[in-house]
Amino acid sequence: MGNELQVMRLNIAICDDEEIIRKQIKELIEKERPGICVGLYGTGDELLAAGKQFDIVFLDIQMEGTDGIETAKRLRQRSNLKDAEDTILIFITGIREYVFEAFDVAAFHYLLKPIEEDKFREVFHRAERELEKRKSKRRETVFIKTRNRSFSLEKDSIFYIESRGKKVEIHTTGETIEAYASMNEMEGQLGGGFFRCHRGYLVNMAYVAEYDSGSITLNNGGYIYLAKEKYGEFVKAYLRYLRNGVNADG
Repeated sequence: MGNELQVMRLNIAICDDEEIIRKQIKELIEKERPGICVGLYGTGDELLAAGKQFDIVFLDIQMEGTDGIETAKRLRQRSNLKDAEDTILIFITGIREYVFEAFDVAAFHYLLKPIEEDKFREVFHRAERELEKRKSKRRETVFIKTRNRSFSLEKDSIFYIESRGKKVEIHTTGETIEAYASMNEMEGQLGGGFFRCHRGYLVNMAYVAEYDSGSITLNNGGYIYLAKEKYGEFVKAYLRYLRNGVNADG
C-alpha cells in the first residue's frame, strides 16, 4: 500500500495560524513520506485563495478571519465536486469540544494540540488508506436502463436518486437521468455508500454537506428530505461512513 500511495503523488496542505504547528506537522509528514508536496498556509483565506486541489488538508479550527469549519465548507463547495469529496480533512484543535462541529463538513479525523507523534502517524496512515479507497470507489459502476439506452454509470457521479412512480430520477454531477427501476432495486445495487433517507430518496453519503432532523443539504447546494423516523439511523450510518469510508454498513 505504501508504494502505491507514493506513486499517487500526494499533495498536502497544512493550514494553521501557529507557525510552530505548521512546521511540526510538515516535519512529521516528511518523516513518514519524504518528498511529498506540502503547502503551508497561515489562514483559511490563504488556503482558499491558492485555488489548488489537495489530497489531504490539515486544518486548524480556531483561526482569525475565516475559521477552519467555514474554510472546510468552502473547500467542499468547489466546482470540481468529485475531487473535492476525495480530499481528506483532518482538523487540528486545542479544544476537544470543537471536534463535533467537524462532522458537519465530513471531516475524516482530528488531532488535538499538542500533537503527539504516535497519534499523528496513526491518523496520517489511516488517511492515506482512506484516500486510496475513495479513489478506487470512482471505478465502481451501476447498470442503468432508460427508454433509449442501457449503460454503466459511475456510482461516484450520483448525488441522489428520487422516486418517480415506476421510474426513478438519478441526479448526477452532469445530468438528471430517468431510468426504469424501483427504489428498492437501486438501493440494492448501490450498496453501503448510499442511504435511503426517505421512501422517495436515496442519497450518496459522499455528497452530504449538512443535515438536520428534516432535510439533508448536499455539496452542490441542493437538499432532499430526511424522514423523521430515519433521522437516528441516518446519523449513525453517516458517522460510520465518515469513520470507515465507502462502506457505511461496516
